[in-house]
Amino acid sequence: MGATLLCELGLFLLCTLLCTGHTQDAVLTIEPNWSSFFIGEFVTFKCDMNEGEDTDWEYTINKDGREFIPYDTNKDYRLTIISTGDSGEYQCSGRRKSSRDTKISNTVSITVLDKPRVTLTAGTTIIPVGGSVTLTCSVQSSDGWKYEWFRGTQTTFIVQIRDQQNRDIRVSQGGIYSCFGTRGNPVYATDISDDVTIEITFSNKVVVKQQPNWPQIFRGETITLTCEVQEGGETTEWEYEWRGPSTPTQWTHNNDVTFRVSESSSGDYMCKSRRRDDSYSSTEWSEAFTLSGSTDVPTAEISLFPILLIVGLISGITLIFLLVFLYCCKKFKGAANDQTLNQDEDQQHVYSSLLHGDRCVYETVRRCENTENSPAEGDYTNVTSVIQLRVINKTRQRGDPEESSDYNNVNPNSGTALKS
Repeated sequence: MGATLLCELGLFLLCTLLCTGHTQDAVLTIEPNWSSFFIGEFVTFKCDMNEGEDTDWEYTINKDGREFIPYDTNKDYRLTIISTGDSGEYQCSGRRKSSRDTKISNTVSITVLDKPRVTLTAGTTIIPVGGSVTLTCSVQSSDGWKYEWFRGTQTTFIVQIRDQQNRDIRVSQGGIYSCFGTRGNPVYATDISDDVTIEITFSNKVVVKQQPNWPQIFRGETITLTCEVQEGGETTEWEYEWRGPSTPTQWTHNNDVTFRVSESSSGDYMCKSRRRDDSYSSTEWSEAFTLSGSTDVPTAEISLFPILLIVGLISGITLIFLLVFLYCCKKFKGAANDQTLNQDEDQQHVYSSLLHGDRCVYETVRRCENTENSPAEGDYTNVTSVIQLRVINKTRQRGDPEESSDYNNVNPNSGTALKS
């Protein structure tokens, strides 16, 4: 009895093992084993019957309960994703060639997405000298990516960052960074990401100064704003950027801007600088310099009292100088007249003396008596040679007889010369 029971139990276990081996389910797997795919990628379905040889079976793939790939002797099937319509629930079935027995696998779900979008993010875009920042490159809702990183500047081409395929990298250089993702075999690549600019800031302080440094500026006046880098070395090492209500934001080698103040130019002005040999290493923005040019030039108010006082002083001084000048002229003219009068009196005296002398001489001329030694005619001749008449500046009046005729009228018979 006991032996019979043990024999029956053994047969039952053997039957169970044999039946279990024949009824084991088929297994469907995909490579790569991702939950989502993008248009243009590939996916390979692998169907395993877990019984006998692979060549003993024929395989088919169903999608959403319908036949998708008809029976074939290949257990692997490679699908090219061409549209989002390839999303769905997939199963595979195996049919034994000899007995027509079939097995159905598990269900595998895949999701097809459009072209993937890659995103580049930075912890911060401005770091101090000697600092660093983490950049993250990611592709939406998917796995299995490797990343290619690039850095460029305004003066150099984009270069690949070597040995960096991680999702996150840490950088300490200024520049323009970008990335894209790759995965699969053959390799599938995303589009390149948007650029992220990393700037290095210097600790130098920058200030805006105004020239002329007047406390109040009026419309129409011309001023100059200067961007000054403190403890920054030579100005030739820097270039400058201005930010204001009407000034363009662009880099220039000039550290100042000159303009005429108007209502539209009123507002806040800031500047920063960077080294000319490194366009992504700059100072921070200066503090805002507020310019107010909304006030017109004030009209000068002049009091009449100072004007009258000045005019009176000038007039008084001018009058004094004029009186002194007239006095001097009058005094000089009087002295000149006195001198002329004295000269006339002296000349008249000389002339009068001469006249009296002449009369005396002429009256004393007498006819000499004849002597034995010389004739009388010789006496007149001698007298004539002695008399010499000089007239000095005598003014002849109109109607007066000529003097010369009177003096020449000498009567030799009378021996007397008369002046009429």
